[in-house]
Amino acid sequence: MPLSAHTAANGIAEPEARGYAGNLGLLFAQHARADHAAIVDLHDAAQPRTVSFRELDALCNAVARGLKRAGIAAGARIAILSLNRIEFVATLLGCMRAGVVPVPINIKLPADAVVYIVNDAGAQLIFTEPALRRLCPAGATVVEFGGDFESFIDHGDYTAIEPAADTVAIQPYTSGSTGRPKGVLLTHYGQNWSRRVLAWSRRTLPHDVILVAAPLYHKNALNAIKQGLTAGAMLPLLPQFNVERYIDAIGRYRCTVISGVPTMTSMVLARKDLLAKTDVSSVHTVMMGSAPASLQILRDLKNDFPNAEALVVYGVTEGGPVPLGPHPDGKPRPPGSIGVPYRGTEAKLINGALPDEGELILKNPGILLGYHNMPTETAKRIRDGWYYSGDICRRDADGFYWFVGRTDDMFVCGGENIFPIEVVSLLEKHPAVHQAVVLPFAHEIKGQVPYAFVVLRADQQASEEELKSYTLEHGAAYAHPRRVFFLERMPLAGTNKIDQAALRQIATATHSENSSLTTGATHG
Repeated sequence: MPLSAHTAANGIAEPEARGYAGNLGLLFAQHARADHAAIVDLHDAAQPRTVSFRELDALCNAVARGLKRAGIAAGARIAILSLNRIEFVATLLGCMRAGVVPVPINIKLPADAVVYIVNDAGAQLIFTEPALRRLCPAGATVVEFGGDFESFIDHGDYTAIEPAADTVAIQPYTSGSTGRPKGVLLTHYGQNWSRRVLAWSRRTLPHDVILVAAPLYHKNALNAIKQGLTAGAMLPLLPQFNVERYIDAIGRYRCTVISGVPTMTSMVLARKDLLAKTDVSSVHTVMMGSAPASLQILRDLKNDFPNAEALVVYGVTEGGPVPLGPHPDGKPRPPGSIGVPYRGTEAKLINGALPDEGELILKNPGILLGYHNMPTETAKRIRDGWYYSGDICRRDADGFYWFVGRTDDMFVCGGENIFPIEVVSLLEKHPAVHQAVVLPFAHEIKGQVPYAFVVLRADQQASEEELKSYTLEHGAAYAHPRRVFFLERMPLAGTNKIDQAALRQIATATHSENSSLTTGATHG
């Protein structure tokens, strides 16, 4: 269906490429008096909580009033350190209504990293859960969900502040994989454009059911929340990703949209036993972002979710955060493509060996205002209104973009450039390989060489030498993995991406009976 024809169905016209006035905390104002379900909170598996749009609106106002009563002024920062739950969403939006800037924090960070973020942001208050209070800085003012949160909030009407064009709405932090975490300043104006373009371009309707299992401190889940609530959809909300509960929720709530990072999808696809017992016919869209998705995952999705379109989403916290979408002329998106720039926005590829390959730079209303307290880094990444992503992409003749890798992911092996995703894609074409990850390791002569970490398909066998030979036969010799490690499952980091540090520990660990590593394995 052409997007223009869909506009009337969800009441959202194609957003113009400009910032939009209004408070982001009011993103579901059109549905605020509706009594149908907004969120199904699955924090307690035994007692799901269904919260209507009307109830959610009241809870957001209660948080805003509670902040005002506590003397937290507009522009101040508060931190949220919690698993996914309704209170997290209400606190996030309630802060925005009060002009207070929420700082969602990765719960899997060590305590010293949490302390760094709290101090860097200058957070005056931390909302958390009892089990996570141990991560909070000593002496911090803390409000616990499931505890004194109920006495903190103040029920009643509330008039949200009207933000200026440069008013910060939210301050998420980068993962810190290339240095200290950086606070990303995103504005009400820019994120109001973002939520509209997400709901419009993804054709989201009030009868949609969008399953959210990625953490709310990460752009993947935040985008799903913005998209779903803007359109009046229902969102089953898991506290965190668990493959059994995820698949159960798909069938139980007749989910129409499921989302996550490719690692989550790969884990779902590996559970053929559960999928066989679950009705997944309601799913029409599978969204994957935040990391490359291999063609093998896309093929497997078509088999296990036959009614669904697999949508590979390119997202970067600082850059929109979703700067690419459907083709403006309605051309079908090729499998694996990350889309084209939205109408009126811009993207370029620079400094590449070819005209249609290079670093992706972006210009749209949703890019970051800057990095918190980091003027030098801001000047490095934002120049003349362009955000320099550090991601290498290519563009085809129809204008569709494809992700190749990050500039800091690429490594040199004996003078040859290698992007890990290219080796991963090759390995996952092998009939025994379900999932692969490739990382560079130091080598005395070559500089760096690729090592592969592999999860085999159920009841399949392969040896290290077999996979090495396969890559030598079907790919560039310099890119073949010098070691192959077989795992039962990939270790996950806090954002449900692959935990690369854990993989490096596996590769260097001394082999023992208790090691999770075997070289030459059977998975079954």
